[in-house]
Amino acid sequence: MRWIRAAGRGLLVLAVLLAGYVVSGARADERDADGRGPLTLATAGDLTGYLGPLLDGWNRTHPGEKVTLVELPDSADETHAQMTTDLRGGDRSRFDVLNIDVNWTSEFAAAGWIRPLPPGRFPLRTFLPPVVDTATYDGRLYAVPYVTNAGLLLYRKDILAEEHVAPPRTWAELEHDAKTIAPKHGLDGYAGQFLPYEGLTVNAAEAVYSAGGTILGGEGTRVTVNSAAAREGIGFLARGVCEGWIPKRALTYKEEESKRAFQDGRLLFLRNWPYAYAVASAPGSKVAGRIGAVPLPGPHGPGTSVLGGSNLAVTTHARHPDSAARLIAYLTGERVQRQVLTRGALPPVRAALYDDPGLVREFPYLPTLRASVLSAAPRPKSPHYDQVSLVVQAVVHDALTGQETPGSAVRRLARELAAISRR
Repeated sequence: MRWIRAAGRGLLVLAVLLAGYVVSGARADERDADGRGPLTLATAGDLTGYLGPLLDGWNRTHPGEKVTLVELPDSADETHAQMTTDLRGGDRSRFDVLNIDVNWTSEFAAAGWIRPLPPGRFPLRTFLPPVVDTATYDGRLYAVPYVTNAGLLLYRKDILAEEHVAPPRTWAELEHDAKTIAPKHGLDGYAGQFLPYEGLTVNAAEAVYSAGGTILGGEGTRVTVNSAAAREGIGFLARGVCEGWIPKRALTYKEEESKRAFQDGRLLFLRNWPYAYAVASAPGSKVAGRIGAVPLPGPHGPGTSVLGGSNLAVTTHARHPDSAARLIAYLTGERVQRQVLTRGALPPVRAALYDDPGLVREFPYLPTLRASVLSAAPRPKSPHYDQVSLVVQAVVHDALTGQETPGSAVRRLARELAAISRR
C-alpha cells in the first residue's frame, strides 16, 4: 500500500526482467543469450517524484539495461485492474517486473503471472523480518520486499499538551479524547480511510486484528472472521460514526483526503501511513511542528497495524531475466533504500536504517514505525484477494452507515468469504 500503502499511499509496478530463468513462450526474440537487456518498469503514480532520479542512476551505469518507467493510476484498485488486464495477455504483456502491493503476491503467484525467485540471490536477512512473509506464497518466494509500511496514529501534540493529556494508547482513551477534546478546539475527532476501497479493507482489518481476531487463515482456505473480536473491532468503528466522533465526512476519505483534513487543521486524530506525517510536517502545512505519531491504539493497549508496502515481482514472460535480478538488487540495496526514505518519504525494508541516528533526527517517527512494522500483520492472504477485499469493503461500509449491525455484518462477511474460498 498506500504509503499506499498504507499506507501504503504510491505503489510501483516495475516492469523488469529477472535472473537466470528460461521461460517457455517468452519473447525470445527480444532476449539476449546472457539474460541481459532493456527493461520496462511500470508504477502506480509516483506521488513524490522520487523514482525517476533513482532509475536515472541505474540507467547511467547500465547503458545496455536501461529501464523505461510506466506510471499507472494513483489508486491501488485502478492499478490492480490495469495490471491484471495486461498480465492476462500472457507473452503479449508490456510489463517485465511488477512492484505490487504486498497483498497481491498470493493472487499473482496463484494465477501464474509471476515466477518464484531464488531466496539466496537477495539479502533477505537484512530486512525487517515481517516484510519477507508478504513476498511468499505456498512456502516459496515470489517477490522481493521493496518498501514497507504500517499505519500510525497521528495527533495534534500542541492540543494534547494544552489539555495535559498523553497520546491515546487504548480505544477508550481515543474515543474519550475525540468526543471531549476535539469539539473544544473546533475539530473533528478521529478519521481513517473509510471510503469503500482498499483503504477501508485495511482499516477494518486493523480493527479486527487489534481486538485479537482474524479474517482468513490457511492461505485463504479457512474463514475465521465470525468471532467476538471481529464484532468488537467493527463495532468500534461503527459506534464512532454513529456517535459522531468519527465524522460522517470521513466515509468519503481515502489517504489523500484524510491527510488533507489533518494537514489543514480539521482533525485531532488520524490513522494514516507515515507519508502523511512527513507531508503534514513540511513547510506550508498548517500543522507543521505541531504533530506527533504513536502506534495505533487497541482495546487494552497498542493495537495491530496492517503491514503495507510493495514487493518487486518478475512476470512469467519477462525478458532479460538477469537484468531484472540485478535491478531488484539495486533497488533493495542499502544506498538506494536510504534514498527511498529521504527522497520518497517511503519506509525502507532494510532494518539497519531505522537505527541510523541521522535518519532518526530527520524522520523522528522511525522508531515508532519500526515498532509498528515489527508487530504488524498482513492483510488476509488469498489467491482471490481482490474479491475478498471487495466483500470486506462492502460489508464494513454497510456497518459504518448503520445499514447492518456489527453482529450481522460479521455473519454476512463469514458467509460471503466462505463462498469465495470454495471457488
